[in-house]
Amino acid sequence: MPNLNQKINDEWKTAALARNAQRRDTLNMLRAALKSAEINSRGSETLFDPEDDAAVQGVIEREAKKRRDSIEEYTKANRIDLANKEKEELAIVQEFLPPPLTDEELEALVSSTIAETGASTMKDMGAVMKAVQPKTGGQADGRRVNEVVRRLLA
Repeated sequence: MPNLNQKINDEWKTAALARNAQRRDTLNMLRAALKSAEINSRGSETLFDPEDDAAVQGVIEREAKKRRDSIEEYTKANRIDLANKEKEELAIVQEFLPPPLTDEELEALVSSTIAETGASTMKDMGAVMKAVQPKTGGQADGRRVNEVVRRLLA
């Protein structure tokens, strides 16, 4: 089974051959972000490995977050055309991420983590967030997790 990086490259080739400009350009942006992560990791303690699906997923999550933030900003600025373009890109990027956790699954995960950490007040929120984030496996963005943690600790 091909790894995530190889899957992105294969999809990019398919989009290029099909002359699907939007998909090709979005996947090219993803490929560039992965290459950039690899180059930036040189000389640091932890090297980015394009064969490591977890590392690749982290880059994809960052790119998806950029798209979500852009959609929000463009919508506020009443630039619906640009927001729609970002939504299309986000849909393509999300194809390479695991499906998001449902509200019930996320709430159960946060509840069990609160019990594990012994958290009881909002002062413990940082510890809970730190413990929950790795457990989500990229299936819930930080904002959603934060909202659930706040609600359950309040």
